[in-house]
Amino acid sequence: MTTIKDIARLSGYSIGTVSRVINNHADVSDAARAKITQVIQETGFQPNTNAKYLKLAGSSPVTILVKGTKNFFLETILEDIQELMKKNGEPVTVVFLDELSNEVETAAQIASERKPKGLIFLGANLDYLLQSFGNIKIPAVLVTGNASELGFENLSSFSTDDYEASKAAVGVLINAGHTNIGIVGGSNVNIHGSVGTTRLMGGMDALKKKGIPFDMERSYEPSRFSSEDGYRAAKKLLEREKGITAIFALSDTIAIGAMRAAKDLGLRIPEDLSIIGFDGIEYTKYSVPRLATVRQSSSLLAQKSVDDLLLRMNYSRKAVHEVIPFKVEPGESIQKKHQKNY
Repeated sequence: MTTIKDIARLSGYSIGTVSRVINNHADVSDAARAKITQVIQETGFQPNTNAKYLKLAGSSPVTILVKGTKNFFLETILEDIQELMKKNGEPVTVVFLDELSNEVETAAQIASERKPKGLIFLGANLDYLLQSFGNIKIPAVLVTGNASELGFENLSSFSTDDYEASKAAVGVLINAGHTNIGIVGGSNVNIHGSVGTTRLMGGMDALKKKGIPFDMERSYEPSRFSSEDGYRAAKKLLEREKGITAIFALSDTIAIGAMRAAKDLGLRIPEDLSIIGFDGIEYTKYSVPRLATVRQSSSLLAQKSVDDLLLRMNYSRKAVHEVIPFKVEPGESIQKKHQKNY
């Protein structure tokens, strides 16, 4: 069965341009319209006639909901998504939410009142999605979270395996000889499916697998996904538990704050304290020392999310779910200790 994505490939034009031709938009060149129309006729392509999708042509712009106001990684993905949507002729509206807000209730209200063509969630709580997303009927994408088990036919997801990536991050510290490891970030409340909870569980399980004790009361400090709160949390942790030799920060944004906290406490990185972050934001390439991190591909997450949403906004297709590979980059912020080799 020919899809709008096939028409885009065969015609040499973007999905957005094909969409505008199908919906008889005026802002398309005569050459593009002629070529796309020719390919449609040659392939026998039948645009989706479901009224639920056809009415999207008269809807308001796609809405992007960003969960968190100081998360550098989400800001990077947002910039990529905005640029890609612009190239495809699709305007967007961006809504920033506090990371503790219920983004799905906000999305449901926006869908009801503004009637956007589609929704993009940059971060979301799976419990909130399970409870309230059923009220949303337009195409939507969850970026940086895995919604494959929720069963919504109009909600795709693209993410990294946060659990396995966090195990790998802590594994790097363990392999470097560290046995007194602290973790900073996320909430001390177990929120099912949240990035913070998933990464925390992955880190703790990596320690447990190697028989290394971890005391939540002493070796963990919750933190919002911001450098400011990462600084506060790391400083509190290091002042309380002076024997810690390594920290796993649940995001690079948090790690940046933790590095400054260590410096202010007179600790050298990596000589006195090793640190590894998560996300692979651009800043990690230039920090001193260069921060070890788990690198996610923000550009690939953005590209796949936009391609999927544009496709489903114009063609009746079920949601898809894809896990994007991660890579651990050792950086310069980890130093081996001469201890028992785990």
